[in-house]
Amino acid sequence: MYKPISLIFSVLFLITGGCGLQSDVKVLKLGHTLDQKHSVHIAMEAMAERVEELSDGKLKIDIYPGGILGSERESLELLQLGSLDITKVSAAALEGFVEEYKVFGLPYLFQSKEHAFKVLDGPIGQEILNKGDNYWLSGLCFYDAGARSFYASVPIRKPEDLNGLKIRVMQSITSFAMVRAMGGSPTPISWGELYTALQGKVVDGAENNPPSFYLSHHYEVCNYYTLDEHTRIPDVLIISTHVLKKLSEQEKEWLYQAVKESVQVQRKEWDKSEREALEAVQKEGVEIIRPDKQPFIDAVQSTYDLYKDNEKVWPLVERIRTVAPARTFPAESEGNAEEEKK
Repeated sequence: MYKPISLIFSVLFLITGGCGLQSDVKVLKLGHTLDQKHSVHIAMEAMAERVEELSDGKLKIDIYPGGILGSERESLELLQLGSLDITKVSAAALEGFVEEYKVFGLPYLFQSKEHAFKVLDGPIGQEILNKGDNYWLSGLCFYDAGARSFYASVPIRKPEDLNGLKIRVMQSITSFAMVRAMGGSPTPISWGELYTALQGKVVDGAENNPPSFYLSHHYEVCNYYTLDEHTRIPDVLIISTHVLKKLSEQEKEWLYQAVKESVQVQRKEWDKSEREALEAVQKEGVEIIRPDKQPFIDAVQSTYDLYKDNEKVWPLVERIRTVAPARTFPAESEGNAEEEKK
């Protein structure tokens, strides 16, 4: 439910006014919409602990989960005003603020998870994070949100199986185009209303990553999960540019170090939660379908036509395609590869 901006300001005022902290301690308020069991929240807690440790208590981060400070869009607007310090949103939520983030919505942009990480952790990723500076939304890092796949009340083994199906999508032009390209009928429904919509057959299915599919209990009304992995839309940790400018160089150094370490924490937690989610839904009777992805890739190529004339997005597409995926280890070195991942 949408929270009036005045109500959010009231909550922020009470939080700020009730801190009772000494003047030599700087506190950053971080609001997000996720559950406290989510890998991102766990990583944020580790980040907060690390910031306090590095700064000897001079810099702290207070975390407010579960959307108590507002939705993703509301949080972004509060950052732009300087009324909230830090938030985490999906890159999809940033499409309406920073044009370059639209690139992540393109299906099969990344060849693999390793390819995605190489882009996100490299110059291209940093460049996209910096693009938000002009809109008072300075990117700090990308968190892993896995790959989004289709789930429905009927099996989807090939693109043609989407013909005539109403599929819930995010409010994204690219998401609409992708589902239409496969013959489905894209239907925007808020996340909070989706369980009821699936249960009442308002829509036949949806698409999301394994932890979201499991934690939302959508597996109770959708017995088929197709791991076509059409998009990898990362989460983004954002700090208000107003706030960033007020931090000293030393404070920035503490924050950036803690953020960098939190990325590794989150990725490990994400991998764990993804495995656990797939195991859990299988135990609940969900059929996990691992289709041939090539027909899906072929079916959605028309979505790229949306951005061929976009001077901000298309050059990113071309550059991302030239980035080689991270090196894979030969079979005889699997032991070393496992060590490398730890």
